[in-house]
Amino acid sequence: MKTPFLVLSLATAFSLALGGCAAVGTPMNDAAVPVQSADFMGQTQLPAGTKILYDQSLIIGSGDNWVGRVMLDMGKDSMAAYTFFLEQYPQQGWTLLSAIRGKTSLLVFTKQDRSATVEMNESNMLSGTLVTLTVTPKNAAVALPKK
Repeated sequence: MKTPFLVLSLATAFSLALGGCAAVGTPMNDAAVPVQSADFMGQTQLPAGTKILYDQSLIIGSGDNWVGRVMLDMGKDSMAAYTFFLEQYPQQGWTLLSAIRGKTSLLVFTKQDRSATVEMNESNMLSGTLVTLTVTPKNAAVALPKK
């Protein structure tokens, strides 16, 4: 019977290919990496001690033109994280459009042809403040859903 052998061979090849893709651009030893190794972000600055959660991030491009979603662990102080983005991003050339402070805080910025949304979720005492930094082209074509 050749069918089980063929299925097993295809499954093995698919697993190896998928495993190889998963490793591209992702550190192999740790899912959270200190920001100092985040060359893809160009001149975008983050506070010392911030860790990028690569396994939860989607990063396209590099330098000052990267877009995507970066998940960050910014430590236990959610107020410090909020204050950092509110004060430091305008100094990095971003214009603040909207700011909401609460259990889930949201900041929206623009810079030239890009926009950045910073969503911060207050954590419990055991884990750090999780931040979702989403950067997109400002005038991206959006397909409306068909009715």
